[in-house]
Amino acid sequence: MIPKIDAGVSAALAFDRVTCTFVSDDRPDQRYTAVQDVTLSVAPGEFVSVVGPTGCGKSTLLNIGAGLLAPSSGEVRVFGATLDARGGQLNRRAGYMFQADALMPWRSALDNVTAGLEFRGTAREEARSLARDWLARVGLAGFEDRYPHHLSGGMRKRVALAQTLVLDPDIVLMDEPFSALDIQTRQLMENELLEIWQSRRKAVLFITHDLDEAIALSDRVIVLSAGPATHPIATFDIDLARPRDVAEIRTDPRFVEIHAQIWRAMKDEVLKGYSQTRTRT
Repeated sequence: MIPKIDAGVSAALAFDRVTCTFVSDDRPDQRYTAVQDVTLSVAPGEFVSVVGPTGCGKSTLLNIGAGLLAPSSGEVRVFGATLDARGGQLNRRAGYMFQADALMPWRSALDNVTAGLEFRGTAREEARSLARDWLARVGLAGFEDRYPHHLSGGMRKRVALAQTLVLDPDIVLMDEPFSALDIQTRQLMENELLEIWQSRRKAVLFITHDLDEAIALSDRVIVLSAGPATHPIATFDIDLARPRDVAEIRTDPRFVEIHAQIWRAMKDEVLKGYSQTRTRT
């Protein structure tokens, strides 16, 4: 079942028939359509994960949703208002947590978390107070003066999470934020994210390759086709009770059932994407 868009203002973030085609600078005749005719939406307070084959354009969608990339056609709406990325408009109601750490190595954990507030014009003492509060929320009280190279991978991810959420965005865009972590640290971070989300109820659009992660975290999971011209091929409501522990929920019979359903929908696309990757290499 393909997800339906909400044409009203109830969607926090909505993609309406969005297509993004890249043109080579030195070969204008060479075009690559990353995503085509994508329609999906995220409601306020909803946690939506997007899964699909490697290289299928998942990150392209996040960049379009953030206003960092303009679609070739179609429309992006933020709480009902059109996002004009072609005119240089950014989605200022969204926070973006990247796959790679976006921490500045010359700044302490505290100063990394205050950076966005400083750019926004928040008074220094207020910014530092908010940053300390968020570092405590992600379990890093006492580490405010540590620099990124003094922190473990999991701790850097906690700083990045605090850096994103301290700005109190209405929408949180997350691009495989925990993929580089070991499984134990990853599950700890996933549970911390769920705990914060449960208390704040922000709209989340979460990109992941990990189907287990997508099911454990989400209200809905959207499956994308293999590229080029990626598009949604199915959506699944995740009717698992909350609150959840991401390790324990994996043994729930309903989790296993949902996993099997989604895998059946995406298996052929994953194999197609894998085949395309092997051909390119």
